[in-house]
Amino acid sequence: MALLEIDDLHLAMRSFEGEAHVLAGVNLTIERGEIWGLVGETGCGKSLTGLSVSRLVPSPPGRYLKGAIRFDGQDLLGCDETAMRRLRGRRIGMIFQDPTTNLNPAFRIVDQMVDVALHAASTDPSVLGLPAGAGRGERRAAARRHAQAMLERVGIRDAAQRLDDYPHQFSGGMRQRVLIAMALIGRPDLLIADEPTTALDVSVQAQILRLLYGLVQEDGLTVLMITHNLGVVAQLCSHVAVMYAGTVVEAGPVRDVFKAPGHPYTRALLAAVPSAATPRGALRGLAGVVPNLLHPPAGCRFASRCAAVMPTCFAAPPPAVPVGEGRTVACLLAQPAEA
Repeated sequence: MALLEIDDLHLAMRSFEGEAHVLAGVNLTIERGEIWGLVGETGCGKSLTGLSVSRLVPSPPGRYLKGAIRFDGQDLLGCDETAMRRLRGRRIGMIFQDPTTNLNPAFRIVDQMVDVALHAASTDPSVLGLPAGAGRGERRAAARRHAQAMLERVGIRDAAQRLDDYPHQFSGGMRQRVLIAMALIGRPDLLIADEPTTALDVSVQAQILRLLYGLVQEDGLTVLMITHNLGVVAQLCSHVAVMYAGTVVEAGPVRDVFKAPGHPYTRALLAAVPSAATPRGALRGLAGVVPNLLHPPAGCRFASRCAAVMPTCFAAPPPAVPVGEGRTVACLLAQPAEA
């Protein structure tokens, strides 16, 4: 059984202009121990997909039209808020996009980390290494020790002293390390990392990626990495899913997808990546604009920008075609793999 299965997920978001169909049939299957990259341009639905797994999309304005999200066989869309609270922080960890806005500036780091640890321990006391009947003082002391150990593990020096600092006393890279420690403090099975390196310079970004990869190898984590950076995906991930306008257009092992992309949009993304040999002013773009999701097209959402478009592309959304081991391409031109 896969750890995470997203099956034909449709999500609409209400706005003053109307209801936008922002996720339109997202399909994704993640096995234990895999590291998936979820890529695509801004507004394609990457973050909403990650937030949907944690059931953090507010309703209203969000409304799930159909589909299913199964975590370790459990239907998450059918869970009430109490059941989801038991999963968040304990079995599903999340690193949010901006450490500046996701750490409360009014509270010390220790208070924020201890709260997460105690919440996880309320579901599973073994997180803190204590028996079920441990007292409040024991739990709090154990939570502080656990928080200190996690800060040390993510590379923060003098963790015992830094625990009592406020977020503004940390650099951007250190705040990101604190968020990673908070996401991992409950020993989750699935880690969702939403743009964890976007606000960091290149050297700090490399440190964070090495840190994440090391933690995955040590703990056997399963990771869904949401990013714009194809280089990050190539460096860190075992699999990749490419999203466009709320749909997954291609998915499979990173090496296979990047070596021989099967969807026109994937090819356009890879062609836009500059190299050392790219002349000044010679960056390649993609003509056209993303469709208006308030009035989405009936057929392929990429059709209006595709150089290989056919009349049939406008009739109905293309199915995801298996084109190799663990690979799918949602395009009418995709050739199915031979059985």
